Amino acid sequence: MRCLLFACLLLGSLPSFALDRFQVEGYSLRNGLQLLLKPGMERGHVAIRLVVGVGLDDFSCADKELPHLLEHLLFSGIDASGEGGLEERMQALGGEWNAYTSNADTTFVIEAPAKNQRQVLDLLLALLTQTRFDDNAINAAKQVVEREDGGHYSHLQRWLDRQDLGHTASNQLAVELGLKCQERAEVDYLTHEQLEKVRKDWYAPNNMTLIVVGDLDRLLPAYLERTYGALEAINPTDHPPLPQIQASAAHERDLTQGFVGGGAKLHWLVPEPVQEDEHDVTFDLLKDYLDWALYRQLRLEHGLSYGPWAEREVFGGVGFMSLNADLERDDVAEAQRVLDELKAGLLKDGLNAETFNRLKQAAIARQAWAVQGNSALADYYWGALGDYEDGRFVDPARELQGVTLEEANKAMRELLMQPGYLRVEKPLMSYDQVLWAIGGVLGLLILGLLAWRIHRRH
Repeated sequence: MRCLLFACLLLGSLPSFALDRFQVEGYSLRNGLQLLLKPGMERGHVAIRLVVGVGLDDFSCADKELPHLLEHLLFSGIDASGEGGLEERMQALGGEWNAYTSNADTTFVIEAPAKNQRQVLDLLLALLTQTRFDDNAINAAKQVVEREDGGHYSHLQRWLDRQDLGHTASNQLAVELGLKCQERAEVDYLTHEQLEKVRKDWYAPNNMTLIVVGDLDRLLPAYLERTYGALEAINPTDHPPLPQIQASAAHERDLTQGFVGGGAKLHWLVPEPVQEDEHDVTFDLLKDYLDWALYRQLRLEHGLSYGPWAEREVFGGVGFMSLNADLERDDVAEAQRVLDELKAGLLKDGLNAETFNRLKQAAIARQAWAVQGNSALADYYWGALGDYEDGRFVDPARELQGVTLEEANKAMRELLMQPGYLRVEKPLMSYDQVLWAIGGVLGLLILGLLAWRIHRRH
C-alpha cells in the first residue's frame, strides 16, 4: 500500500518537474555545438531554435547587412528545385520556419510536428551545408532585404539622415554619441566572396546553439550526435568590441518628424550607470516604477499625456533609460516642467516604499505566467542564453526578490542625477501655423494683384 501511495505521489509530481522552465538539459557535442533540450507540456509539437553567434554588430557600418543577406540566401534552395522546392519540403513535413538577424545573432526559428522532428532537423542541416547560391539568388535576396529595410535608399533619404531628419529620438541620440551608424547600410555592392567568407568564418558548430523544446524524440540525442556532431569546428572569429560613447551630444534638441501636425513627443534619455555589484533587474524594477510615476503625474494629475512610458534600450555597449510622453504640441513646456518636478522629488525623497514593494510583487507574480507553451519557452531560452550555467537558467523571480529598496534608490539617484538628453519630436509646422502661412500667402497675392491693377491705371 505504501509503495502504491508513493507511486501515485511521484506520478502526481511529474507535471511540476516539467513546469520548472529553468532546469534544462544542456551539453556540448565534441565539435562545440551547444545543445539545450527541454521536454514541454504540449504534446505532438516541437519548437526549434538554431542560434548562430553572428549579428549586425560584428560588421562595420558599410557591411552591416552581410549577415542579414546571408540569412535570406540560405533559403534560396538546396537543389535544382530552388527556393520553392525547399519550402515544399518543409510544408510536406507539416512545419513552418523563418529566420531573424539581430545585432547579436542570427536565429532560425522552426515549429514542427513532433513525429517529424528529425526530418525537419535534417532539412535545417541541409540548408546550412548544401545551399549553393549564384548571382541570381544573391540579386533576388538583395531585393528582399532592401524591401525589409524600407525600400530603395534614395538620395533624399540619405540626405535626411545626414541632416538628423530621418531617425527617431533614441536612434538619433545614438548616432550623435557614435553608438549607431548615421546612414542605413546598403546591399548593392556586397559580393559573393564576402558572403562566403561570413559563412566560413561564423557558421560553425562551435558558434551555434541548438534549442529544442516540446515532445522530444527519445532518440534525439543520438541523432544529433550522429548528424550535427559531424559538422566541422573552426577557429572561432573574435567579436569586435561593442561601441562606447565616442562623442558629445547636445543636451536639448528639437527633432523634425513630419511636415504638419498638432502632436509632439517628449523624450528624456539617460545612459544607465554600470552596476557591477547589483542585479540588472534593479533597472527593470526602476523602469516599472518610473513608468507608474509618469502615468500618475502626466496623465492622472495633469492630463497631459494619455500613455506616457519609461523604456530601456541598448545601443552598442551602452544601455539607456528614457522617460517619454505623447503630447499636444502646445503642452511640451508644461510636460517638461512636470518631468523636472518628478525628478527633483525622487532625488529628494527617494522611491515610495509601498509603491516599490507593490510593483516588485507584481513583477514577481508575472513570472508565473510570463512564458507559456513550447514556442515561448524556446524563445525565452534563446533570449537568455547568457544566463545559462550548470544546467539552469537564472530565475528572474529570485533575482527580483533579491532587489532591495536601498539598491533601487541607489540606482535611481545615480541615474537621475545625470543631466541626460532632452529630445522633442514634432512636425515642422502646426495646423495653425499652416493656416496662418496660407493666409499670409493669399494676403500677399491679393496685395500684389491690387498693386498691379493700380500700376496699370497709372
